[in-house]
Amino acid sequence: MKTFARALGWLAASAGLLAAAPAYAQGADAYPSKPIRMIVTFPPGGSADAVVRMLVPRLNDKLGQPVVVDNRPGAGGNVGLTAVAKSPGDGYTLGVGAAGALSANASLYAQMPFDPIKDFKPVGMLAAIPFVIVGHPSLEAKTLPQLVALARSQPGKLSIGHGGNGTAMHLSSALFAQMAQLQLVEVPYRGSGPAAVDAIAGQVPLAVVDLPSSLQQIKAGKLTAFAVTSPQRLPMLPEVPTVAEAGLSGYDAVGWFGVVAPADTPAPVVARLNAELNAALRDENTQAAMRNLGVEPAPGTPKAFEDYIRSETKKWSQVIKTANIKLD
Repeated sequence: MKTFARALGWLAASAGLLAAAPAYAQGADAYPSKPIRMIVTFPPGGSADAVVRMLVPRLNDKLGQPVVVDNRPGAGGNVGLTAVAKSPGDGYTLGVGAAGALSANASLYAQMPFDPIKDFKPVGMLAAIPFVIVGHPSLEAKTLPQLVALARSQPGKLSIGHGGNGTAMHLSSALFAQMAQLQLVEVPYRGSGPAAVDAIAGQVPLAVVDLPSSLQQIKAGKLTAFAVTSPQRLPMLPEVPTVAEAGLSGYDAVGWFGVVAPADTPAPVVARLNAELNAALRDENTQAAMRNLGVEPAPGTPKAFEDYIRSETKKWSQVIKTANIKLD
């Protein structure tokens, strides 16, 4: 089955990777000569942090220098990426940022401490995070078209939980409501887990949640899975259609995170880092471990990542404006 990365055009052509090889071989043969700091904009224990720590041993081996993880959460990723933007562009400070700080935050915050496009040089995508639209089994609707019909018959009465204001889950919910022309009551939680717990208990009839917090409950019949938000079906829920398949053509909303460097980082250094990250992400054992975390590996070129950041920024800007979502 094609990965989300392939579906979204993130995968690099092998010719492109080969073309990049001479550049970093000639221009960065002395790199790295000291430890590399990887600023992760999430707290320890989350999926992004777990993926980075999963990749670190292989990077240490291939780069010949230790990659040191520095967790700096806060302000939707802005705290950690501000530190990256202000660091020297020598390849020794990198950042792991997500859809929020690298695309949506520019529209969510009145002021940003950095420009996601101008202040960074994308190194490569790491992973996509699909979500699931779920509901309590007591709902009359059992399919997404039935859910849309039910919500339209009760405008402003059905509530939908998500992982917090401004999160990818919140924006996925807002995009769903806008495309389906629904009036849903958004209920923010402190993460996907609490939202799933309240959906199971019937405290909220609907929720947009990630796989780790919902998969077992879906399998046990404690949650109804209406659709997945990704462009393609999920291997762990093959019977559940995508939102696009279920009637909202063009719908595509996933969380994601990737590696960026300060804007003035030399291209040969970026190419070297990208090649090593891609090799690690294409390892079968690594892919299996990532999918167990509910994330999909997404190797690709720096240019593909840059283009994706730009397209996501444009998409979420319109969704945020229409939904009038603000974080300050």
